[in-house]
Amino acid sequence: MTLAFSRPFWPLFLHVLGAMTLFGAMLTVLVLAAGAWARPAAPAALVRAPFTVLLAVAVPGWVVMRAGAQWIYSDEGWSGHHDPTWLGVGFAVADAGLVVLLVALAVAFWWRRSAKLAAGRILGGVSAFYLALLALAWLAMSGKWH
Repeated sequence: MTLAFSRPFWPLFLHVLGAMTLFGAMLTVLVLAAGAWARPAAPAALVRAPFTVLLAVAVPGWVVMRAGAQWIYSDEGWSGHHDPTWLGVGFAVADAGLVVLLVALAVAFWWRRSAKLAAGRILGGVSAFYLALLALAWLAMSGKWH
């Protein structure tokens, strides 16, 4: 608590807001994809929604999260030499997560265009994988691994 209190308010607020938004969007996509697994002929709205959620919520959430992280990084004066492990984990998950997010966006677009059940299942797997990565970063940052 004291460590978070000593940090600049706005960069940390934006970083956490973006991370929570991104996590919520990915969880929503996972739930929508899982809902389609049970239905071979998923309703059109269920097939269209994940792409919209990813494009309108997850991508902006990632941008806000990453911008807040970079703002904090520069304000704290870190240089890349001897940075704490939790910081490296956070940056690795954020940067690799962009690739995973873009893959999820592409698969969601494919699912939206084709309505194939396989695309929905792949999207569910990609979403679950990204949620696990975000949970790892959350654990590393909250535990402040050295």
